[in-house]
Amino acid sequence: MLITFIALIAPLLVLVRPLQRNAFFVLYFALMCLSAYITETYYFRVQAFSHKAFLIFAVYHLVCINIAVFIAYGADKRAAREGAWRVPEAYLHALEFLGGWIGAFVAQKFFRHKTKKKSYRVMFWLMLVLQSAAVYIILRYLGLIH
Repeated sequence: MLITFIALIAPLLVLVRPLQRNAFFVLYFALMCLSAYITETYYFRVQAFSHKAFLIFAVYHLVCINIAVFIAYGADKRAAREGAWRVPEAYLHALEFLGGWIGAFVAQKFFRHKTKKKSYRVMFWLMLVLQSAAVYIILRYLGLIH
């Protein structure tokens, strides 16, 4: 399972430029590897690249990416209050597009952060629409929906 996770996530570091320097994507990557390792070590083993491995990957991905996004929003809010280095919006949007929009939405409400800047809000909802379209296209291509 760990091999499957690394094979699925590592290419994103090469292909998606905002993720290359994004410490929160690295956090997500570490959470994914840790969860795969713990699952394999203490619970059950899954054959690499099996259907079960991909389903477990999807669940872990959604949990880990949303945790990373929530932490990123908290770090950005804290930096905004202290006048320190901020998390670039491109980093936040890249994480949102990868499935972290739920964590972003919850963090916006929890931290009361990124709720007033109209350009950011428009891009946030655009990321949600693009992600929904991508999921629809993939499911349609796989023949899981008509």
